[in-house]
Amino acid sequence: MSNQWSKKQEAWSARFSEPMSELVKRYTASVFFDKRLAEFDIQGSLAHATMLCEAGVITQADLQAIEKGMATIRQEIADGQFTWQLDLEDVHLNIERRLTEIIGEAGKRLHTGRSRNDQVATDIRLFLRFETDRICGLIRELLASLLAVADRNHDVVLPGFTHLQVAQPVTFGHHMMAYFEMFERDLERMQDCRKRINRLPLGAAALAGTTFPINRQRTCELLGFDSVTRNSLDSVSDRDFAIEFCAASSILMMHVSRLSEELILWMSPRYAFIDLPDRFCTGSSIMPQKKNPDVPELARGKTGRVYGHLTGLLTLMKGQPLAYNKDNQEDKEPLFDTVDTVVDTLTIFAEMIEGMKIKPENLRQATLQGYATATDLADALVKKGLPFRDAHEAVARAVRYCDQHVMGLEQLSVAQLAEALNLPELGYQADLVDQSLLDVLSLEGSLAARDHIGGTSPRQVRYAIDQAKIRLQM
Repeated sequence: MSNQWSKKQEAWSARFSEPMSELVKRYTASVFFDKRLAEFDIQGSLAHATMLCEAGVITQADLQAIEKGMATIRQEIADGQFTWQLDLEDVHLNIERRLTEIIGEAGKRLHTGRSRNDQVATDIRLFLRFETDRICGLIRELLASLLAVADRNHDVVLPGFTHLQVAQPVTFGHHMMAYFEMFERDLERMQDCRKRINRLPLGAAALAGTTFPINRQRTCELLGFDSVTRNSLDSVSDRDFAIEFCAASSILMMHVSRLSEELILWMSPRYAFIDLPDRFCTGSSIMPQKKNPDVPELARGKTGRVYGHLTGLLTLMKGQPLAYNKDNQEDKEPLFDTVDTVVDTLTIFAEMIEGMKIKPENLRQATLQGYATATDLADALVKKGLPFRDAHEAVARAVRYCDQHVMGLEQLSVAQLAEALNLPELGYQADLVDQSLLDVLSLEGSLAARDHIGGTSPRQVRYAIDQAKIRLQM
C-alpha cells in the first residue's frame, strides 16, 4: 500500500508517511482552474528545455523527446482528450506526469533547474501578457466606435450637465470624445502595465536560484520577455504585476460604468436621447412594453466585481513574508475573472456603441429647457464692461424672470431682457441691453464661441476627432 501510494505521488511524496487527506487534496488542488494556463506552461517548459540543452544540462535527444511529447500533449488538450487528475494538484504536475508517461525518463529531466514556484510565476506572466495584448486591441476597437459616433454627431447639440442639471450646451461628438480620452488613458495604462508583466522570473527556482549552469537571458529571449527579474526571492513571490493589471482594469471598468450610467439614463423615456440596438436589451416577463438596457446595467454591476478582485489580491499579498507561500494559489481565480469580465465587456461595448441611435431633436429640446446659454449672456455683459459677479447677479435675475413667465432666455425680446436684467439697480445703464445680447443666447452661437483646443465648437470637435484618428493608427 505504501509503495503504491509513493509511486502515485512521486512528485513530492517521499518525505511523507501517509497519504494526503481527500478533503485536503480537494482543498489545496488548483488543477480545475489553473489548467487554463496549460498552453503557457507548455511554452515555458519548451523554452526551459531548449536552454537546458544548450547549457549541456540535458541532451539533444532529451530535448527532442520533450518537444515531441509536448506536441502530443498540446494536441490532446486541444482535442479535449487530456485527462486532468485531481491527485496531481495543478496544471504543472499534470502536464509533467503525462509527458513522462509519453517519453519516459526524459520527461523527468525537464524540471531540472526550476521549481513550481518560478514555473507558475512565469506561466501567469505569459498568460497575462497575452491577455493584456488582447485587451489593448479591444480598447482600440471601442475607441474606434466612440470616434465613429463622435464623427457622425460632431455638431449635434447636447445639454452638458453638472449635478445632473443642465449647465451649458455641448455637442454629442464632444461628449463621446470625453469618453475617448478616458479609454485612451486606459490603453496607455495597460501598455505601461505590460512592461512590468513582461519580465522573466524563470531561473529563480524555489526561492534561491539553482546550482545548474542555466542561461536566464537565453530563456528570456526564447519567450519574448523584455528582461529577467533581478532577485530570486522577489521573482517567486511578486504579484505586483497582477495587482497592477487589476488596478488598471478597475479604472477601465469605472469608465465603462460611468458610460453605462449615462446610457441607462439617456435611454429612459424621461430623457429619450438615444436608443440601443435590440440585441443588447431584454424585455420583461410581465410588462410587454419594456425594453431594458441590461448590458449597461450589468456592466455597471460587474465593475464592482472587478473592484472586489483588486481588493482581494491586495489583501492576499499584504501579510505574506518572503518568499513563496501557498496563499498565492488564490491569485488565479480573481485574475482570470477580471480578464474575462474586461474582455467580454469591451467586446460587447464596441459593437453596442457603434449601433447606438441618437435622437437629435430630443437632445435639442432638452438643451433648451435648462437656460443652458445663461453663462454666455453673463460673458457678453462682462464684455460690455460689467464685473463678472455683477453680470452673474443680473443673469440670475433674468433666469428667475423666465421661470416666472414660463419662457426660455432665447425667447426674450430686447425690452423683456432689459426688464429682466434690471441693470440700473446694479448701477449700470439700461441701454447696454441690445440685440447683441440676444444673439449670444442661441445654442449654435454658444457652441461656436468656445473655439479653442478642448472647446465645444464643432470646428474644435472635428479637430479633436481628426487628431484622435491619427493617434489611434499609431
